[in-house]
Amino acid sequence: MAPNKQWSLGAKLALVGAPFLLLALLSTAATLWVSWQLDGGAAAVNEAGRMRMQAYRIALSVGTGETGALAGQVREFDQSLALLRSGDPERPLFVPWDDTVRALFEKVAQDWLLYQAHWSSAKPRSLHDLRTETIAFSSRINALVTGIESHLAHWTAILHLLQMTMLTMAILGAAVLLLTGYLFVLEPVGQLKQAIEKIQRGDFDARVERVTSDEFGTLADGFNGMAEHLQSMYRHLEHKVAEKTAQLEEKHERLESLYEVTALVAKATSLDELAQGFIKSIARIARADGVALRWSDQANQRYLMLAAHGLPSTMVDAELCIDKNDCHCAKSSPETGLRVIPIQAGNRMPLQHCAKAGFETVLSIPVHLHDRLMGEVDLFFHARVSPSTAERSLLEALGSHLASAMENLRLNALEKEAAVSQERNLLARELHDSIAQSLAFLKIQVQLMRDAVQAGDTAEIKQVLKEIDVGVRESYSDVRELLLHFRTRTNTEDIEPALATTLRKFEHQSGMKASLSMQGQGMPLSPDLQVQVLHIVQEALSNVRKHARASQVWLDVQQQPAWRFEVRDDGIGFRPGNDHLDETHVGLRIMAERAQRIGAKLDMISTPGHGSSVIVTLPSPAHPMPVASLVTHKANAVAT
Repeated sequence: MAPNKQWSLGAKLALVGAPFLLLALLSTAATLWVSWQLDGGAAAVNEAGRMRMQAYRIALSVGTGETGALAGQVREFDQSLALLRSGDPERPLFVPWDDTVRALFEKVAQDWLLYQAHWSSAKPRSLHDLRTETIAFSSRINALVTGIESHLAHWTAILHLLQMTMLTMAILGAAVLLLTGYLFVLEPVGQLKQAIEKIQRGDFDARVERVTSDEFGTLADGFNGMAEHLQSMYRHLEHKVAEKTAQLEEKHERLESLYEVTALVAKATSLDELAQGFIKSIARIARADGVALRWSDQANQRYLMLAAHGLPSTMVDAELCIDKNDCHCAKSSPETGLRVIPIQAGNRMPLQHCAKAGFETVLSIPVHLHDRLMGEVDLFFHARVSPSTAERSLLEALGSHLASAMENLRLNALEKEAAVSQERNLLARELHDSIAQSLAFLKIQVQLMRDAVQAGDTAEIKQVLKEIDVGVRESYSDVRELLLHFRTRTNTEDIEPALATTLRKFEHQSGMKASLSMQGQGMPLSPDLQVQVLHIVQEALSNVRKHARASQVWLDVQQQPAWRFEVRDDGIGFRPGNDHLDETHVGLRIMAERAQRIGAKLDMISTPGHGSSVIVTLPSPAHPMPVASLVTHKANAVAT
């Protein structure tokens, strides 16, 4: 027997409403079409009435003898006649043709030809019959208008009938839809509401009768199933609450354990502190009788015991360092998760310390970091144990925390080494920029002293001794300030006096003429930026003194839109591509490093035989490369 066709709620409502919707659409379309016909006919009536007015205007022009506008009036009448004949759908305008209207229209067209022949095409012989013939012609037009209006009255009656029909269908359709909605929607919803109220009052025996096969039938089945499930849950509520409470307690313990290990990892500052604290925590968490933390070498061939808890001293001493596969713990295994190892006396493994100590089960937890085995944590029990899935997950998570903590300790050690190296480089730069330059100047003065002594030039000897004394004092001042402040001299004022002082010192040491040019007004530089810029300028001047063979040096400073410092000379120049910034050009390399530290751009331009330029461009004020980051970096380095 074929199954009964089941109609959904949407299909039922659509089946009831579709006929009314179709009738409404058809009625609306018919109403629009009739309205369109009425609009076109009304426009035709207006145009025919306009033709009557045009006939009177033509008669007036003929009667008064004003024939100048007669041709235009005749043409306008012809256009109106043609418009009525062909219609205009865009306005809309068209004549509702039937036999009567068409006969009246043709009569008007024929009379127009006669009227035009008598009074506009040829010169009229007499105006005696003009009034009579005009009235007769206008009556023909009136008859045409009356015929069109009669036709329009018929369409108006049809429009009223359609409107009444639509109103009747709207009322009937609303009544049918209300009844259908009550039967198909409101009544099932009411039954469902009553059942829900019973459930809210605690009557879990409430059920909804399925009387339809639509969505409400499915909803009734779902409600009944939910009521049965609630009834079952209510009967076993205490049992469910106990289970959920146990699960929450287990999760709470896991969170406490993870928090405890996380806090330990955060506070541990050394490997021994981390290892000892971890094995004590995991022994308490896993309720283990003993714990061993073994760390592997790079090739995973040997395992070193970092820490132990609850194990006999003989076992710890014997297994302080063991080879892979010497026992079940340090055994190569394709497994990546926790392993449960039962201890059996007399097995083939060479190490039997676990069995001698009375342990019966070992849990081996591998410690992985980025898919690399770093070691393992071994938990020893005096009884047979089998951890649950949750316990396995917790122990493996603790192992991951341990691996991360070990890696952090290693990275911190490397960071400290890097900080020490960076501090040494910084110290080397400071020595180069302060003491090394002064010592180079003293070396030159010593050579001059030697030459003066050999020549017996007393005046030159006194002058060189004076220069040596000045250089020694400056070197002593630099060393003292380096020891006290670990930085070169800075100016709290604007950088211009510091640059002028640097150029005077350069003139005094080298004998070259130096000029300073400041352009624009920019934001003042912080003392830390001043230090770095002065060191770069000093190094550039030192290179000019040592290698350029120049007679004059210029320092051009532009403050807007960004600070720009250019040191130019008229020396021999060099080819930038030759051994540029190699290890023998320490000054150039240090200048580049200093520029990089403050985010500045360093350019070196030189043409052999035409001098050289060193250009330092600081970041725009809109994008400050912050001196704050430089200060923080230096402070961190000093603190480290």
